[in-house]
This record gives sequence, C-alpha cells and structure tokens, in this order.
Amino acid sequence: MASHEREVIGVDDRVSVGRAIPLGIQHMMSMFGSTVLVPILTGLDPNVAILCSGIGTICYLLVTGNKIPSYLGSSFAFISPIIAVGASRGLDAAMSGVIVAGAVFLVVAGIIKLVGTNWLDRILPPVLVASVMVVIGVGLSATAAKMAFLQTGANGVSVFFGIGTLVAAVTLVAAVVFSSLGGIFGTVPVLLSIVVGYIVSIPLGLVDFAPVVEAAWIGLPHLSFPRFDVGAIALIAPVAVVTVIEHIGHLLAVGEIVGKDYRDLLPRSLTGDGLSTMISGFVGGPPTTTYAENIGVMSVTRVYSTQIFWYAAGFALIVGGFCPKLAALVQSIPSPVMGGVCLLLFGLIASNGLRMLVSNGVDFDQNRNLMIASVVIILGVGMETAGIAIPIGDYTLPGMATSTLVGIVLNLILPAKGK
Repeated sequence: MASHEREVIGVDDRVSVGRAIPLGIQHMMSMFGSTVLVPILTGLDPNVAILCSGIGTICYLLVTGNKIPSYLGSSFAFISPIIAVGASRGLDAAMSGVIVAGAVFLVVAGIIKLVGTNWLDRILPPVLVASVMVVIGVGLSATAAKMAFLQTGANGVSVFFGIGTLVAAVTLVAAVVFSSLGGIFGTVPVLLSIVVGYIVSIPLGLVDFAPVVEAAWIGLPHLSFPRFDVGAIALIAPVAVVTVIEHIGHLLAVGEIVGKDYRDLLPRSLTGDGLSTMISGFVGGPPTTTYAENIGVMSVTRVYSTQIFWYAAGFALIVGGFCPKLAALVQSIPSPVMGGVCLLLFGLIASNGLRMLVSNGVDFDQNRNLMIASVVIILGVGMETAGIAIPIGDYTLPGMATSTLVGIVLNLILPAKGK
C-alpha cells in the first residue's frame, strides 16, 4: 500500500483500543454541534441531548445486530413543532409527542417487515438514490458556509466574518491534508483538523474559556419526564413520516459508502431509530435520527467499523451524562472551525452520490434519468439551501423529503426507455 493511500477498515473489522479512542472522539465531535443546537433552539437540555445520542446509538447498534455503522443525534425536523407545543402546552407535553413519533417508526418498520423491501428497488432506482445523496450533501452546504463565513452581529443580522473565514480555511486545508496522508493521520483527519483550528482560534480570541472554567468536573444531566397530551401528540408525531423518508435516504447513502446493501435491514434500522427516539422522549431529550455529519466522516476516513460507533456513543454518555466540564470544552469549539470541517464532510456525501451514478452506469442519454436527476437535485438543493419547507397544515415538508417524493413519482410515471 502506497504511503498516501488510506487504509480501509470494514464494518466488521476491529482496531486496537489506542486507535479506537481517537476515532470514536472524532465521530462524537462531528455530531456535537448539531446535536446541541436542537435543544438550544427548543429549550431542552443540551447535555440530555448528548446523553440521549449516546444511548440512542447504542440502542441502534444493538437492534441492527452491529451491522450498520451509524450515529444518532438530535433531529432538526421536529424543531418547529416542539417549539410550538412547548410554548402552548409545555415541553413535558412535547415529550409525549416525541415518544409517539418513535412509535410511528416502529409501526412503519413492522409494515415493511411484513411486505418486504423489494419495492425499494422499484421506487428507488440508483439514479434517484444517487441524486438524493447529492441533495443530502449539497443541501447542507449553506449550513456549513454560514458557520465558516458569517457571524451574527449585535443587531441580530449575519455579516461576513473575516477572522472566522481564515480559521475555517485553515481547518479545511488541514482536513484535506490529513485525509490525504496514510497511517493514523488518514484515519482521524477530522479530529486533527478540529484541533488545528481550535489552536489557531485561541490567539485570535474566538475561544471563550469562561464556561469551561465554571463547569463542574462531575455532574448529572437534568432529566425531565413526559406528560401525555393528545394535542401535542397530534402536532409532533406525524413529523415522523418525514424523518422516515430521510432515514431511508441516509441508510442507502451509508450502504453506498461502505459497499453493502442494507435494504433488507431497513426494518431493523427503523426500529433502532424509533426506540432511540422513544427513550429520548422519556427522559426529556429531542427526537433522534441518523446523522449526515458522521456519514461524511466515514467517507473521508474509510473507517466503517461499528466498533468505533460504540466508542463514540460511550464518550457521548460520559460527556453528556457525567462530565459537564468536557461538554463545555467541546461546546467551546468556535463555529468557523466546525464550518471548515463540514465543508469537506458534506461535500464528500455529495461526491459519493456522483460516484454512485458512475459506478451504476446510469445512462444520461435516457431522458428519464436526466429528468429525475435534474428535478430532484435542483428542487432538493434549492429548497434546503434557501431554507424553504412546504407547509402542510400544522406541518412542513423539507427539501430533501419533497425532492425524494417528487423523484419517486417521476420514476413511476416516466417511460422506462424514453429518449
């Protein structure tokens, strides 16, 4: 193996503890920013969200028989309904909606278990799956770019942040360089680039150590418990239908990256996500979902071992459940640092979608393939980057789900060999 080539660590492979620890920390740090943002926006406890992400990931790994490398973090799809219910009925009522949303996952998993998964090949051909992967990656580009280039001013308006852009650039370059190297550097480029970005940020005054100093070394999260409310359930639970679509997209993306067909494991994957969400709801955490950030980490590192996700979940349990100081330290990572890393991670997800088009020999001389890819990518990316969601009563349909549904319809109605 040439020195610049990256070692591939398969799903079932195992590494030494010395290697597993930094690999696990890398996954935990990649999901951290998004996972704590959801509770911050909804009024829930960030430490409980971190704790639940660890518990949920362990639950997922157990249910899927340790066969699918995925990390579960806080779901963004539920932010608006949780805020609405929290303001009118209380967050304890909102948690009842979260629990039932998890139950919806279990019902869908049961239905798919009964009818099988052959229908997936019919409604989700390679051209559609690959296009959705592009939407997942590029659709998140605006989030990464905002973290890398913008800062919220005193008037609440986002403005260009020169110093932050410099830090993001240094972090991105470090990630690219480390990922191009062999050995340990090639397997933990995200972690190393975050460290480089963090160190550069300190003399530039971007790191606030006050919360770290004030936080206790040992402490327990503030768990809260649900109060069942029919109105809250009616407003929150149906959102699970949207996240089921996102879950299927993520599962197929993971399968493409690691080189495995996970269609037959879809019922178990949905069950793991559903149980994770229900557990989170019972202790005051947000709904959980598989994370694109961690899919991106696997793509850049070629480390697919589920063993690493056990370590990542374990670290999340410690940080979120028992060590507030470590949680504060990770939260002190400046936004531009994570923005620089995410520019690479999200781009790699999209690139894997393009690779899937090539590896599956998708023929763009066929008009149906051209139409499906064009509509799905532009519709999905446009809606995601512009922050547009289609209102449906009390609910909204985000870009990825909308483009996937439109793609399914196009695939079913367009002639099979139209030119």
